[in-house]
Amino acid sequence: MPRPNDFSAATALEGRSILRVADLSADEIRAVLALARTLKADYRPFRDALSQRALVMLFEKPSLRTRVSFEIGFQKLGGCVTFLDHRNEPIGVREPVADYGRNLERWCDVIVARVFRHETLVGLRDHCRIPIVNALSESAHPCQALADAQTLVEHGIALESCHLAWLGDGNNVCLSLMELVAIMGGRMTVVTPAGHRPCAKLVGEIQSIAARTGATIALADDPAAIRGADAVYTDAWISMGQTDCPEKIAALRKLSVTPEIMKIAGPNARFMHCLPAHRGEEVVDAVIDGPRSVVYDQAENRMHAQNALLLALLGAINGALPSHPPVDASRSGIVATPA
Repeated sequence: MPRPNDFSAATALEGRSILRVADLSADEIRAVLALARTLKADYRPFRDALSQRALVMLFEKPSLRTRVSFEIGFQKLGGCVTFLDHRNEPIGVREPVADYGRNLERWCDVIVARVFRHETLVGLRDHCRIPIVNALSESAHPCQALADAQTLVEHGIALESCHLAWLGDGNNVCLSLMELVAIMGGRMTVVTPAGHRPCAKLVGEIQSIAARTGATIALADDPAAIRGADAVYTDAWISMGQTDCPEKIAALRKLSVTPEIMKIAGPNARFMHCLPAHRGEEVVDAVIDGPRSVVYDQAENRMHAQNALLLALLGAINGALPSHPPVDASRSGIVATPA
């Protein structure tokens, strides 16, 4: 069981926004994961940690795991939650993102947003005095990566020495996992068709991180490159908001995770997927339902990792909440009355 000192580094996160895994240091990631394990073991010491705190959720995309884990998780910590469905009205259409954020910050303590455009998150962060948490954008899914990291550690795989293999489309989840592995100093092999590799600009930034930490991030197109991996990870080939593309699916067929692919990784490799899964496409039933699959551990750990992050961002790790940030009269138009 982690001790309080194990997650003391997370106190430095108070008031910050987390839009990418790269917004966190290695020590902060370790501290958040230690706190997540503590929560998973027993929520009772933290049941009032977020009393009188409010979370607003802004979702442009449908969700099962993200919405339920954030809503139930925040309430388990004593807070209240408001969900705003933006599936039919993207954020920034009815009123500017900056105006929207400046209103929300007067009522709530943290915003969790699931959006199509990463720039929407940047706009909220740049115009709000409260933390913004990325619950998925087209280029990042940091909360998923933290839950995946917790799952790997639970299964005895050290982040600093792990070999994580990715097969499929080089999407947002892939990029966040690459950031995580680069920060922690591990090894990641990303196997994609040549036309579906992760964003080159972001890969360059991740390689710069890896150069500082000693991590190894390798891109390949042959599944043989995953030999010796501790875990094999895949995701849907067509992401939300994308149209079905027969050419893309045809290119990815050779990377479908089958028992034969798992044999290449080795007898101890775990199988990972952030879900929802398209069975028969990126993975077959024999793998996702097999004894080496940890997909439902990943799903459960979403709540614990997210709660640990929220406690840190709200300065509530020890249950002693700081006072609400004072209103800045120069920004609000409020005239201060002399005492």
